[in-house]
Amino acid sequence: MEGLLTRCRALAACSRQLSGSIPRRFHHCAPGRGKRLVLSRMFQPQNLREDQVPSLEGGSGDLTCKSQRLMLQVGLIHPASPGCYHLLPYTVRALEKLVRVIDQEMRAIGGQKVSMPSLSPAELWRATNRWDLMGKELLRLRDRHGKEYCLGPTHEEAVTALVASQKTLSYKQLPFLLYQVTRKFRDEPRPRFGLLRGREFYMKDMYTFDSSPEAARQTYGLVCDAYSSLFARLGLPCVKVQAGVGSIGGTMSHEFQLPADVGEDQFAVCPSCSFSANVETLDLSQTNCPACQGPLTETKGIEVGHTFYLGTKYSSVFNAQFTNVHGKPSLAEMGCYGLGVTRILAAAIEVLSTEDCLRWPGLLAPYQVCLIPPKKGSKEEVATELAGHLYDHITEAVPQLRGEVLLDDRTHLTIGNRLKDANKFGYPFVIIAGKRALEAPAHYEVWCQNTGEVVFLTKEGVVGFLSQVQVV
Repeated sequence: MEGLLTRCRALAACSRQLSGSIPRRFHHCAPGRGKRLVLSRMFQPQNLREDQVPSLEGGSGDLTCKSQRLMLQVGLIHPASPGCYHLLPYTVRALEKLVRVIDQEMRAIGGQKVSMPSLSPAELWRATNRWDLMGKELLRLRDRHGKEYCLGPTHEEAVTALVASQKTLSYKQLPFLLYQVTRKFRDEPRPRFGLLRGREFYMKDMYTFDSSPEAARQTYGLVCDAYSSLFARLGLPCVKVQAGVGSIGGTMSHEFQLPADVGEDQFAVCPSCSFSANVETLDLSQTNCPACQGPLTETKGIEVGHTFYLGTKYSSVFNAQFTNVHGKPSLAEMGCYGLGVTRILAAAIEVLSTEDCLRWPGLLAPYQVCLIPPKKGSKEEVATELAGHLYDHITEAVPQLRGEVLLDDRTHLTIGNRLKDANKFGYPFVIIAGKRALEAPAHYEVWCQNTGEVVFLTKEGVVGFLSQVQVV
């Protein structure tokens, strides 16, 4: 028993040393490694040097876009069933970072985060006639009592019923901006392009409730501006275009399109003015801009966001009311706003990556830094200890990079092979302890993957350089 207590105390001390006041259970507390994150312990099922990557048919013939191929090849995702993927550790880290950025933007405009059930009762959807309108894309099921549900692709009915259940709302409490980030489901007839078009996906959906049409339009503009800010922070040149309302309904809608050759949408922009629209909203014979009569240019895009001004379409069905300034009941004016979370990640990889190597938005890279020590048995092996000290110094001197530095401890491989792998994974910064690490003072080779720049820096220079890196 005394021996067990001694071991427990040692483990507790190790945990405190690794994380300070906050537990960081992802650190590897192995003998001689301290708090270092090492690549050999990462769950990465794929072989980077395999030309063939797994698909549901066992071959690569159905890999129809760059992001899907790269994400499968390096082990970011793994196929589970048509349109469904296991999201593996690197992808989960990137998605968590993306959600943090989304949270920052949504809370900056007054958003309040909620979480609604994925199972949605059929009677809610029948009330808005969308149980039939959605057709086969709605995944439906019955429980043991015969009660019908769907796995929600969106939550207009559920959130409006929720707000309607609050019987004492006042205009003074509005607007409400309620949002969630949850799994959504859609029975796609032909899922393809990996995470770009699947049957199960992550989505941020926001629903707003205002006291007047004017206030609702102001909120609409506020959310659209937040979306533009989000994409600017990610370095994604998205275009806001006029769009149709589709099965969601309402009287106004916009899409946020990321230009890409693999995009399934076609949108038109006018170089002479700010007009832009999905071509589905234009007459087939229309070749000039309706705003200025200038020529229109058509581009393919990936829809990564969509906004709708709903008016009272849903609040009138569920009687979502508030007491107005005159003490009378009034229907809430609504809007809904979606961001395809997994789609944004895949679309970013699609447009930023090369044919052979992943590239990430800087804020979303799963790890910011990969540190490569010398090969075991090489002339530079004596610099291995220096590389370890550099790792520790970076994580101590640059607080925002704690948990963001990965040590490639596969020292049976050459530096060149590990650098090739690091380039394929797209770590924003790769640091090599090579020949010049033996100099006095030691110099380390620093690769900036997104710019192609290579510099040699001392330990102090590396720390000063990395201190400018932004993380979320």
